[in-house]
Amino acid sequence: MNKFLIVGLGNIGDEYAHTRHNIGFDVVDALVKKHNGQFRADRLADVAELKLKGKQLVVIKPNTFMNLSGKAVKYWRDKESIAIGNILVVLDDLALPLERMRLRGSGSDAGHNGLKSIQEALGTTEYPKLRFGIGNDYPKGRQADFVLGKWKKEEEGVVMEKTNKSVEAIEQFVLAGLATAMNQFNNLTFNL
Repeated sequence: MNKFLIVGLGNIGDEYAHTRHNIGFDVVDALVKKHNGQFRADRLADVAELKLKGKQLVVIKPNTFMNLSGKAVKYWRDKESIAIGNILVVLDDLALPLERMRLRGSGSDAGHNGLKSIQEALGTTEYPKLRFGIGNDYPKGRQADFVLGKWKKEEEGVVMEKTNKSVEAIEQFVLAGLATAMNQFNNLTFNL
């Protein structure tokens, strides 16, 4: 049976819930809910196990805070013996506009502390990532406030639509592979 590790990045705590930086949590919550799964508290993460047409998905939300996410990813990857190419990390991306999402098989951390930690823990950048564009509409020096802020009212519709498409992208990655999922989702534009 093919086994996959799906990682949603975010920070634990009510003050971070549904912020831009926590979109990884929101996407994997939507995935688990769609497949009638449930998260349980476990070592270094909240964990849900799903089955998808014969494939086994271990879905985690690290509870280590963003900049230590690698500890949880490495622990669960080792525990479940998951191939590096079967890991998919879902995260927020400032460099992408809100209208876009991007699936890639590798790539740098681009200054994202969660990815930096995962890269250090796994010793590679060669693992798939689903980047959820959050845009960069903030005044100079206010990046942290923007990233840790809530979505604007007028953004909520596109965030919901993109969250649902992100769930589909994860399913496609698992069922049809990275290349097919990239072809299907990387050129989508979501209108505000």
